[in-house]
Amino acid sequence: MIRATVRYRLPESIDRAACRDHFEKIAPGFREVPGLIGKHFICGDHGIAGGVYQRKTREDAEAFYSGPWRAEIVERYGMKRENEYFRVFCITDNAAGEVRVVEPAEEAEGA
Repeated sequence: MIRATVRYRLPESIDRAACRDHFEKIAPGFREVPGLIGKHFICGDHGIAGGVYQRKTREDAEAFYSGPWRAEIVERYGMKRENEYFRVFCITDNAAGEVRVVEPAEEAEGA
């Protein structure tokens, strides 16, 4: 499992409310994105916005970020986005009351 963080600086023409409204409008469209487990739409008080994505594979992420979505980000925000990828080893899900090990440790040889 991969956690991808995407960030971009909002232009002065897009305030917090406009960002929130846009995210609410586009959020349902992410239900059909291949390989996407979940997404958090984020906006900071310092003018940085973006998303935190949980995906099945890095290949799923790279395929999405190199497609039409890439041009839409540049057109809307006037800049390229920054992507970071992280392997997910464990998840503490307090809402579900569980801890999930996503990538278990390899067993020691001869054990």
